[in-house]
Amino acid sequence: MSDELSVKRHKSDPDESIEEIMPEIRPPLTRTHKIVRDESGKHNLLLILTGSIAVMKAPELISELYEKIGRDRILIKVVTTENAMKLCHIQKLEFDEIVYEDRDEWSMWRERGDKVLHIELRKWADSALIAPLDANTMAKIANGLCDNLVTSIIRAWDLSKPCYFAPAMNTHMWENPLTMQHRTVLKSQLKFKEICPIQKELICGDVGTGAMASIGTIVSLVAALVRDQQAVRIQCG
Repeated sequence: MSDELSVKRHKSDPDESIEEIMPEIRPPLTRTHKIVRDESGKHNLLLILTGSIAVMKAPELISELYEKIGRDRILIKVVTTENAMKLCHIQKLEFDEIVYEDRDEWSMWRERGDKVLHIELRKWADSALIAPLDANTMAKIANGLCDNLVTSIIRAWDLSKPCYFAPAMNTHMWENPLTMQHRTVLKSQLKFKEICPIQKELICGDVGTGAMASIGTIVSLVAALVRDQQAVRIQCG
């Protein structure tokens, strides 16, 4: 894959600041970039990453999705919030998949007739998986905000398509009554499917519920969705 479409590993001193790391990222995409649905029958999954440290599990999650489901049955595109992308660079994560960022939204559109990125990604996807979903983005979604690429995709989401979310946050954030309200909006009003967090010692040192569900749990749920949807296609075909 070309350098333009991949997150580059930055070989740096561990004490370097994020400002020193970020300048080596790829240039923003332009209006020449096309998002085309694959017509081979593969499931198009939009993997959305938000600003939780659990984002470090994203490469493993992608690898397991391909391993469990099969590259002949699923395609994955990745979308990140700004904070998620910062964490990706801090953790020096690498992706073979196209990774879309906020700046691509504005660099791809110049005038009437140009494609709108968050709409094109929604059209492309058969389903979405927000993993991890941090407290900040959960609150934005629940309150209808759409101030970045991720929240614009979700605000414009076709609610007939499945959307899974795997929360990941500090235990006290998870237990905050506002979080319960926001989860209720996502599950009851938007009909999104929650993949509940688990209890463990968090990176911050706190012990309690809030860690993102295991990779195995997330992959099993997505694999079941793909299997069921493709079985329906076969029956209707």
